[in-house]
Amino acid sequence: MQNHKNELLKVEHLQFGYDRDKVLFSDLNLCINRGERIAVMGENGGGKSTFFLILNGVLAHQGGHIFFQGKEVGKKDYNALRRHVGIVFQEADNQIIASSVVSEISFGPMNLKLPREEVEQRVDRALQYMNLQEYKNRPPHYLSGGEKKRVSIADIVAMESEMILMDEPTSSLDPKNIAMLEAVLARMTEEGKTLLISTHDVDFAYRWAERILVFTKGQMIADGKPTEIFSDSKLLERAGLKAPIMYEVYDMMVKAGKAAEGKYPRTPQELQEIL
Repeated sequence: MQNHKNELLKVEHLQFGYDRDKVLFSDLNLCINRGERIAVMGENGGGKSTFFLILNGVLAHQGGHIFFQGKEVGKKDYNALRRHVGIVFQEADNQIIASSVVSEISFGPMNLKLPREEVEQRVDRALQYMNLQEYKNRPPHYLSGGEKKRVSIADIVAMESEMILMDEPTSSLDPKNIAMLEAVLARMTEEGKTLLISTHDVDFAYRWAERILVFTKGQMIADGKPTEIFSDSKLLERAGLKAPIMYEVYDMMVKAGKAAEGKYPRTPQELQEIL
């Protein structure tokens, strides 16, 4: 997992606190490689959202070191970090500021001082990417929750960020929009994007992620493959998580002697192949 040639972002001995009484991170160490699919999980207030805001440069770390592409990120480098690390907030209304979908999506690329022609190309691509062409002239605040989420993701697509952080993207989405989101994530993975998704949805995390980080009370208490994380009952209890349905079903089959122990299926298709 720790391949230095593929290393995109590294955190060493990170420290951050909102005040003396609320220190979230005292010694956080982490390496993220290019193209990884990482789910970030844990209880509310455990530090997941703060962790994202630090990685994106919205919040300044108070101790330790952050390296992006091998270069240490200092106070003067936060704007550059934001260009490379995009964030999609949990509440789309907290991100959307413009009066139309097309002006909203063009806001980021225009701030990069890109030529108008390139801005237009990026906006067109983002509209197609998120299937938003028919909404491009509409005011975003009149769209549905799922449509607003698509606009907020299109914002980041237009920025062409190398690393994308999504804070609870499946919250408030119906099954159709969750399927749409997963299709978009699959496309981003094919394009080599590095994805970190904060989620409480254990079933989504289990089938989508190749690596899971678990936070509680400002500490990262686990970093491993989905099967490693969800097989640890003490860890799940400590973090306020439960095992995914697919994992529980197969585990019951193994214990009943009806399935072989080994590679646990993560999707219905994988389970069908085993059976």
